[in-house]
Amino acid sequence: MGTTDSAVRFGRAEAIAMLARYGDRSPDQVDEHLGSLELTWLIAEAEQTYGVQLDLDDHRLDAIRTVDDAVAALGAQIAEQLDAPPAALAAPPTPAPADATAAAAASNAAPPAPAPADARTEAGVAAP
Repeated sequence: MGTTDSAVRFGRAEAIAMLARYGDRSPDQVDEHLGSLELTWLIAEAEQTYGVQLDLDDHRLDAIRTVDDAVAALGAQIAEQLDAPPAALAAPPTPAPADATAAAAASNAAPPAPAPADARTEAGVAAP
């Protein structure tokens, strides 16, 4: 899990330093516009550095075109996760299904097949 030190932040300097490590460049060689591989690298580096898991939907990812865009989007999620109490970061427990059909529905599996007609009984008498 990440640190809760409020002094830790993800800013432009941190993003440029991470991007410079991609391709062993100097920080002044980092272009303002990000390609998809650079963005993927930056997200992975930020997750590892800050001990968080970033979850950006397609709309947010598509909006990240520059270093400043990335700093705004990633920085907001990092700050949110680092400032959240530890309990808020844990996934809520999943309630146990009441029966096998509910369990199958929860797991997207097929429900259990009914017993064949010749195996059913009515009042203790086998069906014809």
